[in-house]
Amino acid sequence: MKPPEKIPTALEASDLEQITATTLQHYAASAESFREGTRDHDVSQNIAALLRHIEEPPPFSILDFGCGPGRDLKTFRALGHQPVGLDGCPRFVDMARADSGCEVWQQDFLQLDLPTERFDGIFANASLFHIPAQELSQVLSKLYATLRPGGVLFSSNPRGHNEEGWNGNRYGSYHDLDAWRRHLAAAGFVELEHYYRPAGLPCGQQPWLASVWRKPKA
Repeated sequence: MKPPEKIPTALEASDLEQITATTLQHYAASAESFREGTRDHDVSQNIAALLRHIEEPPPFSILDFGCGPGRDLKTFRALGHQPVGLDGCPRFVDMARADSGCEVWQQDFLQLDLPTERFDGIFANASLFHIPAQELSQVLSKLYATLRPGGVLFSSNPRGHNEEGWNGNRYGSYHDLDAWRRHLAAAGFVELEHYYRPAGLPCGQQPWLASVWRKPKA
């Protein structure tokens, strides 16, 4: 993945609106090709990492944050769980509802409206990196609040050296492990594990940072 174009350190409300609109337009325009191109991606390692840390008895209530066309919703449902999808792209929401049969919410990542203590787990696979770093705190606080005490957050993001900006028509923030830990710890999460993907390759050929976090019980 090429480095993003550099941006100013402080983003105004109009900048955030542009980031959301342009990124969602990119996904809407490429929805069909995105679905076909990612349909067979093997994320079983990530799904297992989330599920093995949830301590409540199944079935689990899971929020698939940035569910896209619904591939992983179908997997969670087939495993007997109760997934709910969330995505900002209307085309993806339609696809996910049709393909998975699950409830799917259309919400802007920067304007989340989530129920309190609703979910046992959150699966944020290749989604949180679209959040500008300055907005990450408020997004993580809402994800924290929608988890039940003891609930688990999984995230997987393309890693970098804490740069952010435009990569074509998609906006991204590329954190290293230390920075990602600071963001999650500041939001109240406790780290359970992390690893790099794809598995079995040298670290330099593993562009994805996956991590699992718990919301502490009272």
